[in-house]
Amino acid sequence: MQKQIIEAVYSNGRVMVQSSEEAESLSQRGYGEWDEGEKRLILKPYEALYFAVDEKIRIVNQDGGELDYPFLVGEFRKKDPEVWTRYLIFRDLRDRGYTVQEGFGFGIDFRVYDRGEYEKEIAKYMVFGIKEGVPISIDMIRKLMRRVQGLKRKLILAVVDRRGEIVYYSISQLTL
Repeated sequence: MQKQIIEAVYSNGRVMVQSSEEAESLSQRGYGEWDEGEKRLILKPYEALYFAVDEKIRIVNQDGGELDYPFLVGEFRKKDPEVWTRYLIFRDLRDRGYTVQEGFGFGIDFRVYDRGEYEKEIAKYMVFGIKEGVPISIDMIRKLMRRVQGLKRKLILAVVDRRGEIVYYSISQLTL
């Protein structure tokens, strides 16, 4: 049985899947953002890369010409220099079975839902991605931790090493 490849259109830095059963299925599984007015699913750059690498999606320009992976990475990096780091974390979490949504402020990269809890429960984890060797201040981590704990969530640092491997650290406040 041949796998179905979804076609998406790249335009102005965005990847869009026109309304279809496939787009609705992706949306129900926590991918993309539904644009009700235009009847299409808009994928985040890291989501588009995730599907493009696995050849589950074919991304074309407005003229119908297929866009390759290196072109997409280059285009996405123009708007977001950290798109590769986000992609690696997104891919790792999705491959582990989690539903991953974009963070909602404070510098948080992702909201992560336990398996089977997307649209049933709130995200339990907030993930902040950093690259190994790139300094980050303790003050910034402390501020992130306070904000995330104020939302009754757990802060997770996802550290991406030079080989693209990820180590996760749970951050909590020490009280004496």
